[in-house]
Amino acid sequence: MLAPIPNDPVPVAPAPEPVALFTTCPPSNRTDQARYLAHVIDVARWSDAAGCEGILVYTDNGIVDPWLVAQVIITHTEHLCPLVAVQPAYMHPYTVAKMAASLAHLYRRRIYLNMVAGGFGNDLAALNDRTPHDERYARLVEYTTIIMELLRQPAPVTFAGRHYTVTNLKMTPPLPEELLPGVFLSGSSTAGLAAAQALGATAVQYPRPAEECEAQPPPAGTRLGVRVGLVAREGAEAAWSVAHERFPPDRKGQLTHQLAMKVSDSEWHRQLSELARASARQDSPYWLFPFENYKTFCPYLVGSYDRVAEEIGRYQGVGCRTFLMDVPASAEELEHIRAVFARAQERIAG
Repeated sequence: MLAPIPNDPVPVAPAPEPVALFTTCPPSNRTDQARYLAHVIDVARWSDAAGCEGILVYTDNGIVDPWLVAQVIITHTEHLCPLVAVQPAYMHPYTVAKMAASLAHLYRRRIYLNMVAGGFGNDLAALNDRTPHDERYARLVEYTTIIMELLRQPAPVTFAGRHYTVTNLKMTPPLPEELLPGVFLSGSSTAGLAAAQALGATAVQYPRPAEECEAQPPPAGTRLGVRVGLVAREGAEAAWSVAHERFPPDRKGQLTHQLAMKVSDSEWHRQLSELARASARQDSPYWLFPFENYKTFCPYLVGSYDRVAEEIGRYQGVGCRTFLMDVPASAEELEHIRAVFARAQERIAG
């Protein structure tokens, strides 16, 4: 008589790691003043309804203050967390910590901090900030350390660095531990990636095509995020039709892009410009045309849901758990983006 076959349990694949999805707030210099506030509120509400974790709010010399925009976002949404861009040249680290603690005290809402080391050279020169590129990241580590220590510590903080010194500085009102900000930082350059690792921050990159990221993955243990736009539909032809209609050629934009290249020492700006010349392939969803025409500041992925989901899954495969989407064109567009990420998660789970 044959022995009974053991009823071993069937192995179950682990659930895919969760992904944090952020959108981007429209900058004030690309929207008519009369409708800008309403546009910000619309984009924030679409993002909130779509279940996004947060929304990036830009900063530079030519747009409105990101903290005021962040307050507008908080007061018109239920859960959405502003990812506020912070430039050390604009304010003392104590002021940043005070803003984060004050918003938490008033609204019980967490924020994220997008720590900006540089920007356009002319903007920095106008502020008399002549600090070299890599040294700006060393300064940013000190700056962010003070901010986070003030928000973590109930006791006064003392810190002595090369760029910043504080003595017995205390944050009032205190910040509840569960509302401690998440920290993002550009990881496109060697100096930026080292700074993000030193701070335990999410290193945000403007990604190369997925196959190149797989060939040269980030260092193990890196908390990685990517900044990217999506245009996806059930079929590739429909997606490309929408993409070309949304981003037509713009000669003025091309000239502005070329000028920006000359006045910026940003590593990501240089990398994307080089990729634009090298990656134009008909079979690839990776598209830099909007960047070349100065319509946006990130690459796009364009194609069918399945093809773009495959590309998103490959980015997840090299460790990316945070995706910062470009400014959404509509609430409907966010539903298409959600469909892509749902399929990407299904592919990974399968």
